[in-house]
Amino acid sequence: MSVHGGIIAKAPRTTGHGTGANVPGFDDATGAGKMPDPEGTRTVSSAADTKDHLKDLALAMTTEAPLPAPEHIRIAIVGLGYVGLPLAAAFGKHFPTIGFDINAQRIDELRRHHDHTREVAEAELRDADLLELSCDPSALAGCNVFIVTVPTPIDEFKRPDLRPLESASRTVGAAIRRGGIAIYESTVYPGATEEVCVPIIESESGLCFNRDFYAGYSPERINPGDREHRLENILKLTSGSTPEAAEFVDRLYRKVVKAGTHRTSTIRVAEAAKVIENVQRDVNIALINELAMIFNRLQIDSEEVLEAAGTKWNFLPFRPGLVGGHCIGVDPYYLTHKAQQIGYHPEMILAGRRINDGMGSHVGRRVARLVSQRGMAVASPRVLVLGLSFKENCPDLRNTQVVDIIEELQAYNAAVDVHDPWVSAQEARETYGIDLLADPECGVYDAIVLAVAHREFAELGAERIRAFGKPGAVLFDVKRALPKDASDGQL
Repeated sequence: MSVHGGIIAKAPRTTGHGTGANVPGFDDATGAGKMPDPEGTRTVSSAADTKDHLKDLALAMTTEAPLPAPEHIRIAIVGLGYVGLPLAAAFGKHFPTIGFDINAQRIDELRRHHDHTREVAEAELRDADLLELSCDPSALAGCNVFIVTVPTPIDEFKRPDLRPLESASRTVGAAIRRGGIAIYESTVYPGATEEVCVPIIESESGLCFNRDFYAGYSPERINPGDREHRLENILKLTSGSTPEAAEFVDRLYRKVVKAGTHRTSTIRVAEAAKVIENVQRDVNIALINELAMIFNRLQIDSEEVLEAAGTKWNFLPFRPGLVGGHCIGVDPYYLTHKAQQIGYHPEMILAGRRINDGMGSHVGRRVARLVSQRGMAVASPRVLVLGLSFKENCPDLRNTQVVDIIEELQAYNAAVDVHDPWVSAQEARETYGIDLLADPECGVYDAIVLAVAHREFAELGAERIRAFGKPGAVLFDVKRALPKDASDGQL
């Protein structure tokens, strides 16, 4: 098979796993619905026979291909990050599964049953008896269910960057065969699966959508670092490009998601539901962040205000903080992009983004003012920032707002050291140009910023954290990980 740049033409092929209907039951495999003359034993002995045979083939190619029967399912997970790896480990206990990632180093570490993201334990990887791992696209040959779990970031102008999704779709298109289905989990705007991904698969495969292959969308709900809410106990949204495809996707995920599924009527509904899950959180956190900034100017403790307001039964328990990571700080821009495409300018969503995107700088300015108010006449104050990842107890550095704190402090001529026991020093250097400090020195800092509430920092306690500073040094606790009176400032 040639894959050099053009449409890949594929000959009609016998699926050999139909059930006579487009969605086989996961407990039945009658073998009906195969291509004409599946054994290839027919002898064409006359012009009439030849004509009949060609008619049979033409009919087969205009008939909707049957989806895989349970015993013939072979899954490919495309992208083995925080989302894809738990899926691969789960499906690898039930079906032959190929875990595919373009990062050869990632494949190498997983083959050693090590996951640097700490999302999947060694025992879980060893238990996935049917899971194979590869960075070679040719390993996807023979798969008939493709689940795409690649990142959907934004570019420097805060526009959707669909390049990873488009590349993954090309990979799927080169491997998919008649009767296959491509399921997307990546967060996108409503319509992206069918408007962007499906045409790429059609172009690469030469197959016809909803006749030769199908699509599904089942958005990820992974929360990195959360040991309580896991793949198997988070309700899963499912959808498909046809009713039969939707049923197939729903049954497939019910094999690994014990919490159950919620099937939507269309792929676009599922896409919209996923993106607003994070838009809602972003807007609510932005409101609380704005309130925190107001109360700071009024010299009122925002936490005390929120606790008091929380005594009303319908007051939502959001708290101020930095909004980073691959979801909440990114996904709203996918929806606003689509809204602007159709001529609507979203105001509240973008206002919330502006507030949340500015919180790191706000913290940096407050720390600089506190240092100045302490009368520390230091031309270049030394500041220790504890934590760099976007959230506690997680090594993920994507879109971390701690970088904004550091840059704001540096704008005040501060010399900033950063310590984070969870984060890869190499990744911090390559991604942000930050050299992590392995062991901070005691008694040398003018200010300490507890930016990320890793459990290691909470276990240190305020007294030992303050020991990093000079006498009278400022301690700013972004996430209120310490008792109220133990720090000099909080959000």
